[in-house]
Amino acid sequence: MTVAAIGIMCKAPRPGASKTRLARAIGAVAASELSVCFLRDVAATIEAVPEILGRKGYAVYAPAGTERVLRELFPEKFGLLLEAGEDLGDALFGATRDLLLVGHDCVLLVNGDSPTLPSRFLVQAIEALRGDGDRLVLGPASDGGYYLIGLKRPHQRLFTQIEWGTDTVFSRTCERAAEIGLATTLLPEWYDIDDVETLQWLRDELTGHSARFRGGSPASATRTFLASALPASP
Repeated sequence: MTVAAIGIMCKAPRPGASKTRLARAIGAVAASELSVCFLRDVAATIEAVPEILGRKGYAVYAPAGTERVLRELFPEKFGLLLEAGEDLGDALFGATRDLLLVGHDCVLLVNGDSPTLPSRFLVQAIEALRGDGDRLVLGPASDGGYYLIGLKRPHQRLFTQIEWGTDTVFSRTCERAAEIGLATTLLPEWYDIDDVETLQWLRDELTGHSARFRGGSPASATRTFLASALPASP
């Protein structure tokens, strides 16, 4: 049976080192706890992908030494994959290469900051990657990056000369794919929660008031945390 690897790019949540932009508004401890909820919810989204498709979840993490913390956050069936490098591109390429080397037929890498990411997007990505020929799947994020990249071969060119953390990441990646003649499938747009504005987007979505983002995953952990620890201002 073919098995797709679905890896969450993450770091062990720590006050002062997690969601730093958001922490300036809600505090370092709350930001760290919210990050925990995000990771749990993205893991639940992966687990919601039908097993009949063949999939296995991973936490793709850095730095070394945080395995115990991460092991407690993720489902027992999840693997842990340490990926260190000079930048995000090194980690993304390394994870793609290493997960293909252990026998997965395709690799999806998702960020850990989209707790309502719809599981149907993961299904669409897997189905696209299992089509004939080499190909790339990208999920464009609202900030100009991407929330998902899927590959069936490790193309290092996709991860080089990219200005990570800028609004050019998605467009530059598409340019790299065109340069190497790699067919690209685009998923619907989704969003990351990095600051106060996108946190409000999340609140709007969870309360059914978002005109832009609908049909997301339940995000049960995040929903509970926001209701109890970070209630919206009246």
